[in-house]
Amino acid sequence: MINDYPKKFSIKSVEKDVLEQWYKTLVVGRRLDEKAPNYLKQAIGWSYHAPYAGHDGIQFAVGQVFDKETDHLFPYYRDMMTCFSAGLTTEEIILNGISKATDVAGGGRHMSNHFAKPEWNIHNVSSCTGNHDLHAVGVGRAMKYYKHKGVAITSHGESSLSEGYVYEAINGASREKLPVIFVIQDNGYGISVPKDMQTANRKPSNNFTGFKNLRIIHCNGKDVFDSMNAMAEAKKHALEAGEPVIVHANCVRMESHSNSDRHELYRNEAERQYVKDYDPLAKFRRLLLRYERFTEDELAAIEEDAKAIIKDAHKKALKAPDPDPESIFDFVMPEPYKAEKYPDGMHSHDGDKIKLVEAINKTLKEEFRENPDTFIWGQDVANKEKGGAFNVTKGMQQEFGEERVFSAPIAEDFIVGTANGMSRFDEKIRIVIEGAEFADYFWPAMEQYVDSSHDYWRSNGQFVPNMTIRLASGGYIGGGLYHSQNIEGALATIPGVRIVYPTFADDAAGLLRTSMRSRGITVFMEPKALYNAPQAATPVPDDFEVPFGKARIRREGKDLTLITYGNTLIHSLDAAKKLAEEGIEVEVIDLRSLIPLDKETILESIKKTNKAMVVHEDKVFAGFGSEVTSIIMEEAFEYLDGPVKRVGSPYTPVGFSRILEKAILPNTDKIIEAAKELLKY
Repeated sequence: MINDYPKKFSIKSVEKDVLEQWYKTLVVGRRLDEKAPNYLKQAIGWSYHAPYAGHDGIQFAVGQVFDKETDHLFPYYRDMMTCFSAGLTTEEIILNGISKATDVAGGGRHMSNHFAKPEWNIHNVSSCTGNHDLHAVGVGRAMKYYKHKGVAITSHGESSLSEGYVYEAINGASREKLPVIFVIQDNGYGISVPKDMQTANRKPSNNFTGFKNLRIIHCNGKDVFDSMNAMAEAKKHALEAGEPVIVHANCVRMESHSNSDRHELYRNEAERQYVKDYDPLAKFRRLLLRYERFTEDELAAIEEDAKAIIKDAHKKALKAPDPDPESIFDFVMPEPYKAEKYPDGMHSHDGDKIKLVEAINKTLKEEFRENPDTFIWGQDVANKEKGGAFNVTKGMQQEFGEERVFSAPIAEDFIVGTANGMSRFDEKIRIVIEGAEFADYFWPAMEQYVDSSHDYWRSNGQFVPNMTIRLASGGYIGGGLYHSQNIEGALATIPGVRIVYPTFADDAAGLLRTSMRSRGITVFMEPKALYNAPQAATPVPDDFEVPFGKARIRREGKDLTLITYGNTLIHSLDAAKKLAEEGIEVEVIDLRSLIPLDKETILESIKKTNKAMVVHEDKVFAGFGSEVTSIIMEEAFEYLDGPVKRVGSPYTPVGFSRILEKAILPNTDKIIEAAKELLKY
């Protein structure tokens, strides 16, 4: 690893013993690169392999500059040499390729050729190329805040610069002046799509020349020495200036994009021969001989040694255990913080009532005082006296400062991705983000949401983002499109994330506290129509906690079980009260927590009432209530005296006009009508 940088790396300036180690690393890596497809041919594994041949110089340099004690590295799927140069062993590379249980990246849970070693801060990243730039920026933000002397290095091809989240990452790093190195390995192709179909610039990194606080370094990624000099200078600048650097490395891709691609379909024979003529390893070998640093016999001996190293690693890797099918449920979600003070999420209701918005604000402040390593950001969260669109974060920046409470760019992917990244820096960090001003605007962040959801599972339990995603959700405000839709049903289909949806102030406080103290990701849905509604106001005990997966019976009854959450809980309670005047006793269950779901409370109630109705404001078709209904049909069918009734919105968007909104969203009258229909059975 390079810590003391000479002015120039060259064939003459580098000591012979160092050159010998470099050549050995380059040769072993290339032999692995060439051997990988054979594992697939022999049905052993490595079903996805993206050969790096032609990228040797820059990848070797990235690995050499990386320091596992101080830096964080985010490689992409072609970065075999990067990771090997950074210190992964030959056996660890093969174990990943053939998806063994002892693969240090993730125990065979992720695609082959996705190399990582989380304990060394070589991160397990997804296949969505370039999305890990946002994680690197989040780590860079933590490094700056905690005054840590290190850099975050993220790497991918030039075509990824076309992705919006890559732009968001570079924009954010330059604005915040963060020590992040973006390594762009330019081989001219995005699979089969040539560079001129990606951007008008011949060197795509030059698209960012107008960015302030950003340095761009170009180098020959086929040349070991030029790449070493570029990476050494980039790290030196990032450390000393505290600014991001783009290292744009000109490479060639000697083979197909991957073993599922055939480059002869879009590259003619002359081009395929041209890239082989520029083989970086062959060039490095010629230099060693031309400048008489090594003899032919010395290099041949190194090459023979490389064969023996690979042969030995191959034998050991084949004997390694395969993943256990029984392990598939491990590391889906981490164990949450245990709400021991209020294990049932119940309290005596003594004291003065406070509004829902006040309860959330109060709890945020209490938890920020409790844990100094807690942060919050999002769009419009804090600027001077502004405290978010609904004043939920009012007064927080004034108390906790701009470094812990701040507004983010209007870039939802950036908001979520940098939260994921910052939480990678230290397990003690807890992050709350306003994922979008309104839940309906969260969709641009879905790439990061999906990626973050399986970080824990994909890394075999080695990393989980510790963040709470706040989303102001639902209708009844006359908001219309992008301001009144519900998204929890869609989010619930993605495993790895807890989803809670409190209605009352006390539950909001208790669930928020539990979310912020827990490891892992929690989506915290806030029914914004109730922020200041008297109906949702309750007393809130100090340090109130509500456990995940624990529903609450809001009203006892014997004739019908009504299962609901969010805004429709208020309407359901009103409906139950009116039905009681007619002698009909409805038991109202407030789910509070959707993922995990309290099935036991639901099923026990149905055993008593023998009838079930699910009410929510989302669409009936494919809404979250569909899953609740299926569970009831499968696990409580024998107790039912009628079909499960569902009440929700029709299969339309929620309109802006109050007339249209009323026609679409559930209300007290619609719930009463549905309950009476069900009770006729």
